Amino acid sequence: MKAIALTDHDTLDGIAAATRAGEQLEVRVVGGCEFSVGVTWGEMHLLGYFLPPRDPDLQDFLNQQRAMRLRRARAIVARLSRVGAAIDIEDVLAQAGDGSVGRPHVARALVKAGFVSDVDAAFDKYLAAGRPAFVRKDLASLDRVASLVRELNGVTSAAHLAQRATPSFVDELRRAGVDALEVLHPAHDDATSARLDALASRNGMLATGGSDWHGDGTMDGSRARIGSLHVPEIYLEAIERLHHERIRAAKV
Repeated sequence: MKAIALTDHDTLDGIAAATRAGEQLEVRVVGGCEFSVGVTWGEMHLLGYFLPPRDPDLQDFLNQQRAMRLRRARAIVARLSRVGAAIDIEDVLAQAGDGSVGRPHVARALVKAGFVSDVDAAFDKYLAAGRPAFVRKDLASLDRVASLVRELNGVTSAAHLAQRATPSFVDELRRAGVDALEVLHPAHDDATSARLDALASRNGMLATGGSDWHGDGTMDGSRARIGSLHVPEIYLEAIERLHHERIRAAKV
């Protein structure tokens, strides 16, 4: 690999360590973040690339998002207790470590406690939408997050849309200021990727791609091992070019 993007959910805290490791391995690290935003059909993930790790406004926003995640995790644990799968919130936080707590950490705590055999089973039985311990997120607006990233000269990409990427919705994303569509993703077959690529081009948007690796096994084909998905270098060159254009425009 020549480069990776680190886009953890609602935190930039891993970027410094990743950058140091990348320098040792001669792998470039692009710092970013994955945001959860509300759209017409529910929750969408929005990737932000080339984000400054110490901007106070961004950090304030991410602190709010992480606080929301903790409240949600506590609510999920309470529901699990009511359906006979009691775990402690401290066990969930231990799984998250220094990262933003989310459902995968609850799933790992359930595996460790012996309630399910693996992470996939935890989602299937308890944590997925419609399951007994599912708790809906409080979501920031798409406009707010896209605007925040743009103000910081970053670049946004709508993640793993698959069949959600209708022409009307992609036009909505473009009007909200989203810069790119994630064309290449483990959950996208060749036809889906080609359709997304055409939609991006038609709307004057860029293309991105990524493994969506979360550090563990795959879940319903929606993850791939880091480095296993070939993303053309021109994707990175294009979003970096836009990033530098914004920096230059901000100095004028």
